[in-house]
Amino acid sequence: MKPLLLYIHGFNSSPKSLKASIMAEYCQRERPDIRVEAPQIPCYPEAAAAFLDDLVRSLSGEYRIGLVGSSLGGYLSTWLNARYQLPAVLVNPAVKPYELLQDYLGEQENPYTGEQYVLTPHHMDELRALDIATVAQPEQLWLLQQEGDEVLDYRQAVAKYAACRSTIEPNGDHSFVGFDRFPAKIIEFLGL
Repeated sequence: MKPLLLYIHGFNSSPKSLKASIMAEYCQRERPDIRVEAPQIPCYPEAAAAFLDDLVRSLSGEYRIGLVGSSLGGYLSTWLNARYQLPAVLVNPAVKPYELLQDYLGEQENPYTGEQYVLTPHHMDELRALDIATVAQPEQLWLLQQEGDEVLDYRQAVAKYAACRSTIEPNGDHSFVGFDRFPAKIIEFLGL
C-alpha cells in the first residue's frame, strides 16, 4: 500500500498553517512517494468527524495512512485512531475542547478562510460525543507537547497520553516552536 500523511489542523486554522506546510514541504523534498492530504476541516464538530470518516474510508483501501493532528486536530486524530487504529502524532492536542471552547460560543470567523459561523452549546455536545476517554493502543500515539502552550493546559495532554510515546518540552507555545525539527521522526513513527 502507498503511504499517505493526513494532516488535521486545529480550531479556526487551515491547511495553510505552518506545521501543515512544514510536513508537506518535507515530504515533497525528502519523501515524494508520500501523498500528503491537508484538507480544510469543517468548522462544526459533527460535520468534521463525518468528513474525516468519509475521507479515511475512501483512502484506506489504497493507502497506508498516518495522522498528524494539531490542537483540535489532535483531538480528532485520537478519535480516528480509536476508530481505525491509525498511528498518529498529536501536536499540543486539545484534550477537553468542549470545555475550552465554551469561551468561544457565538460568532466566529476563521482568519485563514474568512468563513463566518456560529458556535453554540450544541456544538460542545458534538465535541463531547467524540471524546475517547481511554487510549486503547498507546503505542500508536506520539505526543509532542510544549509546556509553554498559552492556549491549552499542557498537563491535561501529559496525563491523558501518559502511556504513549511523549516528547514534552519546556517553554514553547501553542504553535509548537521548532516543529521543523520533527518531520523525519514523525514519518518514521507513522511507518510511512
